[in-house]
Amino acid sequence: MAGVVAAVVVAAGRGVRAGGELPKQYRVLGGVPVIRQSLAMFVDHADVDLVQPVIHRDDAKLCATAAVGMQLLAPVHGGATRQESVRAGLEALAPRNPAIVLVHDAARPFASAQLVSRAIAAAARDGAAIPGLPVTDTVKTINADGRVAETLERARLRAIQTPQAFAFAALLEAHRKADAAGRNDFTDDAALAEWAGMPVSVFEGEAGNIKLTTAEDFTRAEAKNFAALPDVRTGSGYDVHAFGEGDHVTLGGVRIPFERGLSGHSDADVALHALVDAILGALADGDIGAHFPPSDPQWRGASSDLFLAFAVERVRARGGRIAHLDITIVCEAPRIGPYRDAMRARIAEIANVTPERVAVKATTSERLGFTGRGEGMVAFATATVRLP
Repeated sequence: MAGVVAAVVVAAGRGVRAGGELPKQYRVLGGVPVIRQSLAMFVDHADVDLVQPVIHRDDAKLCATAAVGMQLLAPVHGGATRQESVRAGLEALAPRNPAIVLVHDAARPFASAQLVSRAIAAAARDGAAIPGLPVTDTVKTINADGRVAETLERARLRAIQTPQAFAFAALLEAHRKADAAGRNDFTDDAALAEWAGMPVSVFEGEAGNIKLTTAEDFTRAEAKNFAALPDVRTGSGYDVHAFGEGDHVTLGGVRIPFERGLSGHSDADVALHALVDAILGALADGDIGAHFPPSDPQWRGASSDLFLAFAVERVRARGGRIAHLDITIVCEAPRIGPYRDAMRARIAEIANVTPERVAVKATTSERLGFTGRGEGMVAFATATVRLP
């Protein structure tokens, strides 16, 4: 047995090269925040006893939301460099004195349980071990003028990944020694361990254990996730509500000022109701009325956000992904155009997809029928879902 095994998951960086509004470790990939996938590989591993997140001091709420329901140690704040962040995690673990510690970058969410097992076994055997892959490209060093200085022997090169695994006490001592010496420029823990005189072995890494660094990395990872879900389903939904008293309508989760409201048992969000039926239809899982019957008083005046979140969770529970959501709203008034992007953003937020996967369109019925007479509104929706 390896003794108590702890994992330090480093998530204190800003990830600016990846783009987006959030640090890359909190961006959603495959319907799940990247950091949650990285934490889960240790939380769910039978041989890992403690999981210590290290986060930026501004990200406490983001981390709490991403890690809800997970058994973790309280996150600690990282430093200005990766090395300082790792040391913060190690110091937080020091009172527990684990035998082995795994250090992993939160931006590598695709490592497998088998890789974690190999890391633990290698650390128990060698005291310091890192995953690596043979380098397939020819690698050269260059001088200050950009000319080739040396061609390196490819057979001796390895591309190094995380999790890197160490005897805990030895790694903590090495970090403290580096700090005392004013060395904070090590880019990984293996380099620091080597500097401190620790022999470091290399075990087999994984080609799929990529680090998400750029926007292109996220695009490729998203495509990979979708390719793994080959069962493509399409569902359609329809809803209608009459106008009644009020000073606004709620459409797509957005409050729109208007001289009348929509009548309904909940908030009468005709767009979300149609969308919920479309998602449930793609799953062959009944309709909105079956799950939220109008006869049940608990849904009186309820926000339709709840209904959409429920349908999205049904997809996730099946191991699926929402690929695209499309809504068409039919009415003479109010004007939908000024609120279109807000609706797309709100629906995307609830559905855990990017706004580029949500379409909202509006049209009139050329003053024909009940919508043309201004008696109510209609919404049509289509949902495309991918399942394993």
